[in-house]
Amino acid sequence: MDIFANLVSGIAGVLTPTNLLFLGIGVVVGMFVGAIPGLGPSAGLAILLPLTFGLEPTTAIVMLAAVYYGAMYGGTITSVLINTPGDSASVPATLEGHPMARKGRAGPALVIAAVGSFAAGTVAVVLLTLAAPLMAGLASSFGPPELFLLIVIGLLTLVVLVGRSWLRGLISVLIGFAIGTVGIDVGGGEQRYTFGSTELINGIDFIPVAIGLFGIGEILWTLYRGGHNDDTMTDVRVDRRSDAFWPSRQEWRDSRGAIARGTPLGFVLGVVPGAGATVASLISYGIEKGLSRRPQRFGRGAVEGLAGPEAANNAAATGAMVPLLTLGIPGSAATAVLLGGFLMWGLQPGPLLMRDNPEFAWGLIGSMYLGNVMLLVMNVFCIPLFAKVTKTPFRTLAPLIIILCAFGTFAVNGSVVEVGIMFACGVLGFLMRLYGLAPAATVIALVLGPMAEETLRQTLLLQGGLGLFVERTPSLVLLCVLALLLCAPLLGGPLRRAGAALAPRRAAARAAARSEEPAEPAEPGESEEAAPRA
Repeated sequence: MDIFANLVSGIAGVLTPTNLLFLGIGVVVGMFVGAIPGLGPSAGLAILLPLTFGLEPTTAIVMLAAVYYGAMYGGTITSVLINTPGDSASVPATLEGHPMARKGRAGPALVIAAVGSFAAGTVAVVLLTLAAPLMAGLASSFGPPELFLLIVIGLLTLVVLVGRSWLRGLISVLIGFAIGTVGIDVGGGEQRYTFGSTELINGIDFIPVAIGLFGIGEILWTLYRGGHNDDTMTDVRVDRRSDAFWPSRQEWRDSRGAIARGTPLGFVLGVVPGAGATVASLISYGIEKGLSRRPQRFGRGAVEGLAGPEAANNAAATGAMVPLLTLGIPGSAATAVLLGGFLMWGLQPGPLLMRDNPEFAWGLIGSMYLGNVMLLVMNVFCIPLFAKVTKTPFRTLAPLIIILCAFGTFAVNGSVVEVGIMFACGVLGFLMRLYGLAPAATVIALVLGPMAEETLRQTLLLQGGLGLFVERTPSLVLLCVLALLLCAPLLGGPLRRAGAALAPRRAAARAAARSEEPAEPAEPGESEEAAPRA
């Protein structure tokens, strides 16, 4: 009953004209940001975060959270229409959504993605409502040893899952650690890597680093790939008045199971720090292809290959809020930016947040219920409008985004040095993308690095020192989880070889199953493609 009462109180707190206005602004801006190729949720939040400076904390976080899950869907628009994912989590949408658009089914693809996102987001918010208080109660018994191990597990997950290899993931994390060491040593009080600059005594602020890596870095990367040479971004039309805009009954039936499987998968992976929406959407796509009785349809417009990853994508975005609110540990790069906003408003996420600031925490959760409804309405009825954003040439958008990045960075503390740091981090972000490193891992490590250092020092000062890691039951359990993560890459090779050995048997079984099925009519466009091959 306490949870229900708190939720009702949180929703009532959001139902004010000001909060509803900023909730709507956040959803619209998030979709526009997500629909701009090369930005995505992390870059959009980093760029817009300084603009919330001066708002009430609840109003600001309601708007930013709306930008967050609005941008998660906005990236699907570019994936379906122009085969360009707004962020890495939208990659499966390019594999199945764009082939549907080429067959004249862009409307059904976008509608199914919207409905799948709404269903997954709503269920995930319910799970967040139930899980957050339980996790906060559990975390309140954690001491410095457990918090340190949780941070290490999150960082190790980043190293394992982000980037093309262990080495690249480790380098990305270490870059974030290095940036986080600038400033005053929390133990001895000495200056570290400030080079005599008074601007760096308090360390390098999170905001210029995030804006540089995600905003400027993505602009430079898109320019490097030739995005400025495109006169127009799409030639696919979306007309809501057409009968072809709405999915068929068969497409709805094919989507239901995929959405039901992707939602819990995405939420669980979102709770794991470092996994996030990208891993959830890719795993969901693999599961749907593996379970399909007609896997040959994948890559040519299989609607379940779009619905499942989209559900997992949005459920993971909500799941990442659980460790952020209850442990103060961001589960993804976007929630790392939100953590920077929490700290900017004088709020410390963690086990005590829901007790000391219930109106803020439950207002955020309540806004996600309302935001999902608003997002569904805008998605379905404003798809043609948002699709027009993709027609804007990148050479027009790039200067505007750079100016907004510089203005936003300067507006926080009025520091020209931070603007310079932002541009330097932009170059760093471009080089990281060029050599296969992960800016998202760097941002999360920048946030978690100082926290890891502080909790380790606190552990060493306690009676028992390092022995506390094996004397306390929670620490021992976390050590076992840590050992499993360390063994995961070692098991990857044998598992891949076993999968390769079983592949011929699976292919034979699928061929036998297909031979027993009646032949189905060719999909639109397939007969034309088959004629030249014949």
